Amino acid sequence: MLSNALGYTAHICLPDDTSNEKLQLLESYGAEIEKVKPASIVDPNQYVNAAKRGAKALTDDNSTVAVGVFADQFENDCNWRIHYKTTGPEIWEQMNQSVDYFVTGSGTGGTIAGCSKFLKENSPNLKVFLADPQGSGLYNRVKYGVMYDNVEKEGTRRRHQVDTIIEGIGLNRVTHNFATGEYYIDDSIRVTDDEAVKMACFLSIKDGLFLGSSSCINAVAALRVALDAPKGSRIVIIACDNGSRHLSKFWKAAGAVPKTISIQDILEKKSS
Repeated sequence: MLSNALGYTAHICLPDDTSNEKLQLLESYGAEIEKVKPASIVDPNQYVNAAKRGAKALTDDNSTVAVGVFADQFENDCNWRIHYKTTGPEIWEQMNQSVDYFVTGSGTGGTIAGCSKFLKENSPNLKVFLADPQGSGLYNRVKYGVMYDNVEKEGTRRRHQVDTIIEGIGLNRVTHNFATGEYYIDDSIRVTDDEAVKMACFLSIKDGLFLGSSSCINAVAALRVALDAPKGSRIVIIACDNGSRHLSKFWKAAGAVPKTISIQDILEKKSS
């Protein structure tokens, strides 16, 4: 949308297992789509590396005056700073300067870093919880200081470590943006795909909220925080995605959940 307004071409590199709805939206805006196989960041063909390489190739092409700009959202310092300047203050103002817990996941790390820094500076006693999907190493990074997940055990390591239907959050590396705010994160809660799917159905049926996978991870983590928090605590989560962009994957599973789903059903199997 921004590229269209400025007269640029948006060339988007992304994994080929990205939901069809996201692909269709980008294509509707007129973006050039380059789908690549899911891979670790050390792979030169991983989508971030593919985007970086594409921008450089365009800039180095002597047959055109066009210049490629690589947004680099995982490492770009502007990412966490914009949340520090805008999202954090917005939360603080809307909550009447009273927040006890802030719960969110981490994709690029910009949201949790920027918001946590601002909120902690204004309320040092506030607790920040990272909500992390299965297969991601960030949970162990926060809990134990080691980027490690059970899927990496000898003889069981998967080709792609993040084995989840959740899109947008969860990594097995520490980005610049995440590192900037890591100091402000107090604890982490791991959420399974099953819990997130059940939460999606529950929020849709009980509250009329049609949310995406990342938002539902955050909601499950907030529920677990609430169970241990003092009565009357004010808990904030980021509802960062809409269910309409997850119909073919996440909501295909959520749609099969019985409409009688309860909070107890969601918490049936405690996360490790």
